[in-house]
Amino acid sequence: MPRDLPIGNGQMLVTFDQAYQIRDIFFPHVGQENHGGGGPCRFGVWAALPVTPRNQADRRKQRLFWSDKGWQIDLRYEPDTLATRVVLSHEQLLVDLHCTDVVDLNQPVMVRRIEVFNRDERKRTVRLFHHNNFSMFNSRVGDTAYFDPELPALIHYRRKRYLFTSFVTDAGLHIDQYATGLSGFQEAEGTWRDAEDGFLSNNPIAQGAVDSTMMVGVELAPHGSQVVYMVLGAGYNRGDVVALRDFIDRETPQGVIDRTSAYWCSWLDAPQTNFHEGRSSAPDARMVDLYRRSLLVVRTQIDNSGAIIAANDSDIMQFSRDTYSYLWPRDGAMVAAALDEAGFPTVTRTFYELCAKLIDERGFFHHKYNPDGSPASSWHPWVSIDKPTLPIQEDATALVLWGLWRHYQRYRDLEFVRPLWRGLVMRAADFMVDFCDPRTHLPLPSYDLWEERWGVHAYTVASVFAGLTAAKQFARCFGDTRRARKYEKTAQQIHDAFDTHFWSESEDRYLRRIVPLDHDHTARLIGQVQTGLPMGHETDGDPPSFEYDDVIDSSMYSIFALGMHSVDDPRVEKTMQAIEDRLWVQTPVGGLARYEGDNYHRTSDDMCAVPGNPWILCTLWLAEWRIAKAQNPVELEQALPIFEWACNHALPSGVLAEQVHPMSNDPLSVSPLTWSHATVVYTLLAYLRKLDSMGTCTECGREIADLCSSVSDLGESQS
Repeated sequence: MPRDLPIGNGQMLVTFDQAYQIRDIFFPHVGQENHGGGGPCRFGVWAALPVTPRNQADRRKQRLFWSDKGWQIDLRYEPDTLATRVVLSHEQLLVDLHCTDVVDLNQPVMVRRIEVFNRDERKRTVRLFHHNNFSMFNSRVGDTAYFDPELPALIHYRRKRYLFTSFVTDAGLHIDQYATGLSGFQEAEGTWRDAEDGFLSNNPIAQGAVDSTMMVGVELAPHGSQVVYMVLGAGYNRGDVVALRDFIDRETPQGVIDRTSAYWCSWLDAPQTNFHEGRSSAPDARMVDLYRRSLLVVRTQIDNSGAIIAANDSDIMQFSRDTYSYLWPRDGAMVAAALDEAGFPTVTRTFYELCAKLIDERGFFHHKYNPDGSPASSWHPWVSIDKPTLPIQEDATALVLWGLWRHYQRYRDLEFVRPLWRGLVMRAADFMVDFCDPRTHLPLPSYDLWEERWGVHAYTVASVFAGLTAAKQFARCFGDTRRARKYEKTAQQIHDAFDTHFWSESEDRYLRRIVPLDHDHTARLIGQVQTGLPMGHETDGDPPSFEYDDVIDSSMYSIFALGMHSVDDPRVEKTMQAIEDRLWVQTPVGGLARYEGDNYHRTSDDMCAVPGNPWILCTLWLAEWRIAKAQNPVELEQALPIFEWACNHALPSGVLAEQVHPMSNDPLSVSPLTWSHATVVYTLLAYLRKLDSMGTCTECGREIADLCSSVSDLGESQS
């Protein structure tokens, strides 16, 4: 189930599903220690059923309707901020709720404003229930839930993690009834069942596998409304909880909402982006809205330590018993590049400073990391074909340097880069020089960006070329001419070797991967890098032989996107055309698959029509190609349908998943995916830069787009 509404502040992240249930509560790191991942936190309304023809038989009954039962729900954000705008309407109950949620800009506390509307002609009592289905540290072992009358609030704790919840009325924090009890143990379903008669037991404490539920009553005049607030805070001890209570009392819940909403509006507007409003080739309002929403969603997925998290949707646990709540250096570098282009260098600097701490002393990044910087789970083995290898994706190491150079190019903050030169740039670049086969001048095998295959990949080769080119430029900045020459030489050798080994005459395009067949030779070279021994210069012996992988893969767009070949190169044109022709999904949903025969979350057996599920970011890579090769605004506009496709495949809130179902258009895999949103930002900015470079005619002042259209119309009429 997608996370339609993530809200956070870099320390606390709260996500909601399509039924407006809290599903994830991360604290104190975004993506680490999910205290809400055990199941939904239910939200419901209890009231007497109004007298209507539909309710005639049940008119004396009073009913509790949880938000996943019978409600029409519209989940959106307030424009240009990280405040939700949620409307719930129940036709049988004749009750509407208008809700706004924020996580305070600084404090680890979520505030919800609930305006309750009575659509009945009678005065009514409505009871609001919230079910706290917390799992401290993402497990149900040894938790305690209790009612604290001093606050007053319900508190869940284990060790040095505390969560508290309460309602807020005119009298301050207030709970009319509460219950704590067992949940998820033996046959205990939880205290939410206790609530279904409209009352709670007031059981004050429970321990072990526990949950809790709280209730507040609201008196509503005929067609009247009332406002109630709810708070959910996190801390390390009870003292932190008391301090948050005092903060809420001092600032007021509405004050927290107002200051947080204003902050994110100001944050979003800080960079001045020219969207060319009114120009014929400009992106439309929906595209601009998706761009702005993407920036805000990306920010919710970044920990204040600098860790850029791939996704925080714990439902993926049902698929693999693991999550996407990790820092992948490659994903992080691509997201950082988008943020740099958008004008947010402060966020990206923390990422690069973290990378300098994470890089292995031998000069490479491991598979992935937890948000606190510790090594994360991995499925890459330390042996391949019974030979020792490195369990790495070398493109991740290379792209961090590529992204850092782009950061420096834009902001020219040499003082920031100076401490990173030796510990990050030089270390990684020296590794990439050493991690090459002296016979082929190609990078040694590693795992691909999709984390599925071992070999030498087109995407990795392009990334290493880009990383070494960036390192060469840094070396020149710091006057290290010897290293500059070394990095430049290796990059050129890789460039030339790529053409030698990856171009296929039979396919008339580039290949996505080659696998060396001399395993002893490869293992020996990798072993030298592992142990830090000097690399040999083996150029004798039999010529290298390879297994060739001719599957069409969208990641081959990197050949031009990372600067290894010009977009005008005919070989690039043929490769990209094959990608578009063979990977476009032939259903009404459309979109571009990752590669032919992609089985990840596969939903169709029709390999011809559906080579794989459409991916948001892969589809946008196609737009990047159209932008790069455009010679005039008319050609540039061919990228706009791709942006329209992305807009059409976002949730109403603006959230983008990793994939979409090729038949139903439903989001698949995790949602939101940080890289999807970052690709929207990066690609739309590329479009705007290209449009800006085209400008207007210096002779007549008319837009070049209009002139090109006139010429095109004239040609059609003459023909």
